[in-house]
Amino acid sequence: MYHEIALALALLLLAYVFAMLEINIEGENGWAAKLPTWRIEKHWLLDVFFGGRPLTGYHAWTLCFMMLIFHFPCLLLWQWSWPLEARIMGSFMLFWITEDFLWFLRNPAWGWKRFKPGEIKWHKHWLLGLPTDYWTFAAIGTGLLAWSFR
Repeated sequence: MYHEIALALALLLLAYVFAMLEINIEGENGWAAKLPTWRIEKHWLLDVFFGGRPLTGYHAWTLCFMMLIFHFPCLLLWQWSWPLEARIMGSFMLFWITEDFLWFLRNPAWGWKRFKPGEIKWHKHWLLGLPTDYWTFAAIGTGLLAWSFR
């Protein structure tokens, strides 16, 4: 149980630090709206895999970078297994929804009061007060983590 608690705390800290970095990069203009980067606004694959949000160069490279960071310990330790991959991917999913939520809570231009449908244009689908991505990734990520620790 200590391992699970340590992992949860580390993910929370990592998400907090990355959210603060993104707040300093993006400011009040979320989803790289004012960054000098390319954007793909519409594509059916974005609806399936990205919640209908645009794909930006900033986010494409950020996702790749973080995926490599999450997998880097496998190279450091020269170990890999399916349970370890499940733990990595589950952690990766929980990291992103936590980081996204913290971006809103800690961003002076947003905060809790603006965290709702209609205010956040890039989160198009909501369920029970949260973007549907949060529910999807929380369920899949938690399932992967639970399986990895069995």
